[in-house]
Amino acid sequence: MTQISAYDIVKSYHRAWTSGDVEHAMIYVADGITCRAPGIDLNGKAAYQDFIAGFAPALIGVADIAEFTDGDRVALFYYPQTAGTSATPAAECFTIKDGKISESILIFDRLSYGPPEPD
Repeated sequence: MTQISAYDIVKSYHRAWTSGDVEHAMIYVADGITCRAPGIDLNGKAAYQDFIAGFAPALIGVADIAEFTDGDRVALFYYPQTAGTSATPAAECFTIKDGKISESILIFDRLSYGPPEPD
């Protein structure tokens, strides 16, 4: 049996949720995931899925900046593009344990992803 690399797990997860398939993305996530994000700490897969599902519909595109790997840790830097912004960067550092994402540290400017200002 071939073991999937930490990088491949993270990229598969990222491609799934950024294309709107949050449910498929969750196959790469551990039941006991912890996530630290601006203003919130999430514990468990259900809370994490709700958090990602709350943002995914606003996404209209993603532009990659950089990717780094260090064993079981993978960092992604990218521009999540929404109606409100296309150039506000986000960064995520994932830890993989037993073939699943067990930890995510997510960094972004929360105010930039608010609703767009009316014309």
